[in-house]
Amino acid sequence: MAKDLIPQEMLRIDYNPPKTGWMDTPIKIKPGIYCHPAKPEKIADVGMPNPHHWNPLDEDWNLPENWQQIFFDGMRERLDKHRSFKIFMDICVRCGACADKCHFFLGSGDPKNMPVVRAELLRSIYRKEFTTAGKILGRLAGGRELTASVIKELWYYFFQCTECRRCSLFCPYGIDTAEVTIIGRELLNLLGLNINWIQEPVSNCYHIGNHLGLKPHTFKENIEFLCDDIETYVGIRINPTFNRKGAEILFVTPSGDVFADPGIYTLMGYLMIFEHIGLDYTWSTYASESGNFGFFTSFEMAKRLNAKIYAEAKRLGVKWILGGECGHMWRVIHQYMDTFNGPADFLEEPVSPITGTRFENAKSTKMVHITEFTADLIKNNKLKLDKNRNNHLKVTFHDSCNPSRAMGILEEPRYVIKNVCNYFYDMPDTTIREQTFCCGSGAGLNASENMEIRLRGGLPRANAVKYVHEKHGVNTLACICAIDRAVLPASMEYWVPGVKVAGVSELVANALIMEGEGDRTMNLRGEEIPKGEEGSDV
Repeated sequence: MAKDLIPQEMLRIDYNPPKTGWMDTPIKIKPGIYCHPAKPEKIADVGMPNPHHWNPLDEDWNLPENWQQIFFDGMRERLDKHRSFKIFMDICVRCGACADKCHFFLGSGDPKNMPVVRAELLRSIYRKEFTTAGKILGRLAGGRELTASVIKELWYYFFQCTECRRCSLFCPYGIDTAEVTIIGRELLNLLGLNINWIQEPVSNCYHIGNHLGLKPHTFKENIEFLCDDIETYVGIRINPTFNRKGAEILFVTPSGDVFADPGIYTLMGYLMIFEHIGLDYTWSTYASESGNFGFFTSFEMAKRLNAKIYAEAKRLGVKWILGGECGHMWRVIHQYMDTFNGPADFLEEPVSPITGTRFENAKSTKMVHITEFTADLIKNNKLKLDKNRNNHLKVTFHDSCNPSRAMGILEEPRYVIKNVCNYFYDMPDTTIREQTFCCGSGAGLNASENMEIRLRGGLPRANAVKYVHEKHGVNTLACICAIDRAVLPASMEYWVPGVKVAGVSELVANALIMEGEGDRTMNLRGEEIPKGEEGSDV
């Protein structure tokens, strides 16, 4: 596995195709490349079908007796329901424009990680069962039988896709391979074949409120502990409110920011920004997770989890919702919310109570991204900042897949960083903004047991970081996604030692000049704030 391999060995990637065709190349499931299967009780307690024990390395996966019919019926239902899925099954000409765009293919050399082939795994079944040519000509028309071995292949490769949509950017026909993956995972879920690092967070989010399963009192206490740290390093006391009816704004953020390093520093940043401007907001211990793990399971589950945020906003009587630095929450909100649970007509169109800016882009969803909110504060001179406090940081920015490709949040984080840091360097153009590489562990693949494929998938991003690290001395990779903050530290430690990962709001808080603050000698991580002259590299 990856933990036993040094980077030099991992870099020996064989891009030569196998001697046999993709249909004739047998599936070989390798430890370090897959996640543990979902626990049956975590499938059952959210009402999903066919919970059962199984092991990816076993010959028999204990599929239900009529598993082929379940799969075909599920596929037929989705072909009828989603016109886009039917189109994606029909229009691919296998031109190969997407072939080298997937970070998993680039990092592994496995041709079945080419987006065109990954989709073909499912498309071949479609042709055999749902097209006349496929029924008559079979393999001559690109169709193949659905066997237990094919199911294993689908499971193996659809859980090596982070649904980042980089491939779709280059497809001349606009095929969204990520949505093919979503449908593929839905069909596997009908057979009870999910992974636990997705299924357990889904269960926790649905029953408790967040993917870590933090109970309300624990959620509240963790945030209060971080307020203690702020008091230690900054010298001010922040006392946030929870479940307060009548607050102007409901704030939701990934629970990883509440509990995990380095996300906790990002959360401390939120707290300081809100205290600095006197924002009237509250947290919810019921909707205590902005990240939508249901999106990695099925559209229906994404809808169920998304509804919790809006139900809580309605219960508390807030005017609008402010969301933290999260990736998949924002893709769900921006691209699916109105179809799932909206429009949220019981809320008001968001207007910043500090600057008066009307966020017209949030007219329907009533949710504003913390980065655009902060950029607006800076543009209107509402934050007192000392950029020199971040002089020990040479920063580059990782465009998280969902906020960048799905939302178009490209310039706001760069604007914020340049206003709080003196040294900023972008990575090469073909690796950022709309063309950004994935962290390599999104869509629920950020477990520990699949570390080899995580590091292989993270290699293209790491290569771009290594470039600015060696050219400009970059030592900090900033991002606006909790999964990025959770997985990129391991990738950086492995591929680019000396580069740490930080949320943008953490960098803002380090530069904030807070009213009543003490003599700040340390940043939020307890590191000494350097004294130096202002730089000019931004």
